[in-house]
Amino acid sequence: MSRIGLSPITIPSGVTLNVNGNVVNCKGPKGELSQAIDPDLTLTIEDGTANLARPTDQKRHKSMHGLYRSLIDNMVVGVSEGYTKELELVGVGYRVANTGNLIEFTLGYSHPIYFYVPDEIKVETAMEKGKPPSIKLTGIDKQLIGQIAAKIRTFRKVEPYKGKGVRFKGEVIRRKAGKTAAK
Repeated sequence: MSRIGLSPITIPSGVTLNVNGNVVNCKGPKGELSQAIDPDLTLTIEDGTANLARPTDQKRHKSMHGLYRSLIDNMVVGVSEGYTKELELVGVGYRVANTGNLIEFTLGYSHPIYFYVPDEIKVETAMEKGKPPSIKLTGIDKQLIGQIAAKIRTFRKVEPYKGKGVRFKGEVIRRKAGKTAAK
């Protein structure tokens, strides 16, 4: 039984949820999102909550039930509150700067890396003394923010010996011991 799929989606004030065929539109104070759902599933909206129902207990219907309930809930939270991901650049000489949505990274390579973030996402960079350079991604689409953050992280993955690289803020890196001198 899908525990995620059975829980109702609470719709906060200021957010409207509409169903047109198998497309769910969500509109709120921060923006508008839409998601196509499986045609077998039915979404009912009443009294500030939305419930997703599946027709049978087939394995495919069970898996789609939880998935689309989570996607719709992410849309509702995104248009009402928004999502934020923060990354840090840990390493000597690592720098980051942005002009609009174009980010310039200096990550120890022989060349700078330029990366353009889609217009739906707002980018802020910070270079404070005594703290590692940081990047803050803000937007309404949880999937898009996660995808962009993962792409930025691939520019310089965190290595386990010194802990240098691009990491999520607060991420704990498992460190390894280096070589020991033989006597």
